[in-house]
Amino acid sequence: MGRTSDARDKILTAAQSLIELRGYSALGVAEICKTAGVPKGSFYYFFESKEALALTVVDEHWAAQKRDWTRILTGEAEPLQRLRLLFEETQAVQHAGQQSCGTVSGCLFGNLTLEMSNHTEAIRTRLQEIFDAQVEMVESVIVEALGRGEVTVADTRAAAQSVVAQLEGQVLFAKLYNNTGRLGPLWANCLALLGARPTTEPVAGV
Repeated sequence: MGRTSDARDKILTAAQSLIELRGYSALGVAEICKTAGVPKGSFYYFFESKEALALTVVDEHWAAQKRDWTRILTGEAEPLQRLRLLFEETQAVQHAGQQSCGTVSGCLFGNLTLEMSNHTEAIRTRLQEIFDAQVEMVESVIVEALGRGEVTVADTRAAAQSVVAQLEGQVLFAKLYNNTGRLGPLWANCLALLGARPTTEPVAGV
């Protein structure tokens, strides 16, 4: 008992929740197992270390987020509208999390970057790969918008990095102030970064 896929899923769910709420460093294996409701032996059956667990949490979270980003950024809407939808969904996710647990959890990847990037090379490398992938996805949309004459940027990769950095920064502020309204300026700021004229109203704060 405990050595089942159900136990693994419970450990992953508990670990992600605890990491989002309290961070990685303060957590111990015993606390993760207690929250998951599984014996400690189950942890080491599935994961050789807490770092290995964190990497799995990161990978599974990215797999889910990548599906969402792909759905939005490769949809049928016009390029800039797709970016706007990405910001709207980000705000909605943060707001739902706040409604559920009382606080804005922020971005798992951003939180771990701030906490772990100078301490755990494996996690730092994986986070770099994820942010690079996000930048590539956003850049593909910017390239499309540039081809349509909707934006004016000299370097699409640099522009995409700025958009992703702005998204992460605003989510960080939302977490710091426990206020998803901090995500409201995302769309207007994005248009300014890309040298585009507003064609729709900015994303409204909630």
